[in-house]
Amino acid sequence: MSRSEKLVIAVSGKGGVGKTTITALMLRALIDMGIKSILVVDADPASNLPDVLGVKIGKTVGEVTNELKKAIDRGELPPLLSKRDFLEFKVFEVLNELPDFDLLVMGRTEGEGCYCMVNDVLTEVVDALSRNYAITLMDMEAGLEHLSRRTDRDVDYMIIVTDPSKMGFMTASRIKNLASEVHIEFKNIFLVGNKFSLDQENLLYKYANEIGVEPLGIVPYDENVFHFNLEGVSLLKLPDDSPALRAVKNIVKKMNLVR
Repeated sequence: MSRSEKLVIAVSGKGGVGKTTITALMLRALIDMGIKSILVVDADPASNLPDVLGVKIGKTVGEVTNELKKAIDRGELPPLLSKRDFLEFKVFEVLNELPDFDLLVMGRTEGEGCYCMVNDVLTEVVDALSRNYAITLMDMEAGLEHLSRRTDRDVDYMIIVTDPSKMGFMTASRIKNLASEVHIEFKNIFLVGNKFSLDQENLLYKYANEIGVEPLGIVPYDENVFHFNLEGVSLLKLPDDSPALRAVKNIVKKMNLVR
């Protein structure tokens, strides 16, 4: 990766396939590669990524978005301050700056009324923020809503995660097809199999070929990941010889992020 490149990596897939785990392991791989400028965006309303990374957060972007919506409805936006400036200030306020990466947790918006204008402004703000980092790594919400709302614009690498199930593969196919329908262009789109055994690897390559997505490889079930999640220990602290971590590091190498 040259110094001028600003890459966006999005991780998507059916609920329950392990998107958040794969995102955390990719972050660990990027850190171990020596990449210093990383923005991690938890774009899943469930907001599980901070727990998996062992990060305590305050407010989410969703919460400050709710504040802006209420201020607009009441006509209480601070004078001489545009909606974009207000939201940009609030986003920087909730940005979690950590030694090896920065974390932005989107959360969810609540309440009645249309958030369309606020969400459009928010998209602009987050897009502008991401340009300050060498890599933006996004843990997307499960399913297809984020694609239909076009929050995956300017994605360099779309990683679709599937488990060894028919529904996992069907969702991967639907994500690819819906992206075309709403005219979202990914520079690269890949399929990763999570919790696959070695004898199931051929399944991944078979279905990847059928839906026209490049397979990056499989990530095996890992007892370390299970116990770390159960005990609330950050996956960033996994030992180097953890099978899942080693597999994800190989996957990241295949993406040729560093040139």
